[in-house]
Amino acid sequence: MITGVQDIYYNISDRERAVRFYTEALGMSCLSNEPYWVALDCKGVRIGLHPEDKVHRVPRDSHGAHGQATLTLRSNDIKEDRARIQSLGGKILSENEQPWGHMLVFEDPDGNVLKLMNPK
Repeated sequence: MITGVQDIYYNISDRERAVRFYTEALGMSCLSNEPYWVALDCKGVRIGLHPEDKVHRVPRDSHGAHGQATLTLRSNDIKEDRARIQSLGGKILSENEQPWGHMLVFEDPDGNVLKLMNPK
């Protein structure tokens, strides 16, 4: 029987850079940091980072990734979060206001697609 979500993870190429980005830009806390696996906590959800020699990019557009899941994080200050994401190597793909909320789509330094949303 399924008892919950164990983790959601992204492949990364530079463990130190990724840990810095996910902790400093996205505010996650590091639970463990091993050469083969990093476990982070995002408000009770475990996020994993898996080091690989090469991270394969999936097709993406201004709405997000095509062919893989996209982690969407809730934000109450997208402007402030955007500045921090960019200062730590994140690339902004789009930002827009919709009837359901304000959304920012971005890549981490390895090109993994994530989103921020401030729902209305």
